[in-house]
Amino acid sequence: MHTCCAPCFTYIQKDIKENGILNNNDKLERVDYTACFYNPTIHPKVEYERRKNAFVEFCKLKEVKNVVLDEYDLNGFAKHVVEDVGENKRYTIRCEYCYYKRLKRVFEYAKENKFDIVSTTLTISPYQNHDIIKRVGKELEKEYGIEFIYVDYREHFREGQKMAREIEMYMQKYCGCIFSIDSGKWVY
Repeated sequence: MHTCCAPCFTYIQKDIKENGILNNNDKLERVDYTACFYNPTIHPKVEYERRKNAFVEFCKLKEVKNVVLDEYDLNGFAKHVVEDVGENKRYTIRCEYCYYKRLKRVFEYAKENKFDIVSTTLTISPYQNHDIIKRVGKELEKEYGIEFIYVDYREHFREGQKMAREIEMYMQKYCGCIFSIDSGKWVY
């Protein structure tokens, strides 16, 4: 389970523990999963560390198996946004590249460690582009031969935020992207 941040994981962790995950056949399936923090695009570095630490603390609190792919790469992200995002380029918007970069690395990890499905907590946010997340996930599914499970958790976003506040979890106010800070268009 790619985990963008601990607050977005709170409701999803509870739901998976209690019910399993809704598979591509629309059936709830119990799964043994590992939460994976991989978010090299967060700016500034102190914000990245806050989110990473909140994720680790939450996983410890809830006894969730987890891995942190601690590969901070703001410079690489910014370089690829400039080179690969825009009209007549590989990605039409920077969020598309960000989803691809993060999910691709999680698929790589899943392949290396013999996981058979990948999903993401990005799908709880009403601020994310779900059509692009699904498309990127399905492209990577074909590339890696690992099933991508898309579950639309948006209706539980506020509930997850409330759960995070109740345990006094660190909660950010934007997606983490340097470009969203600079443009004043914070996602959260």
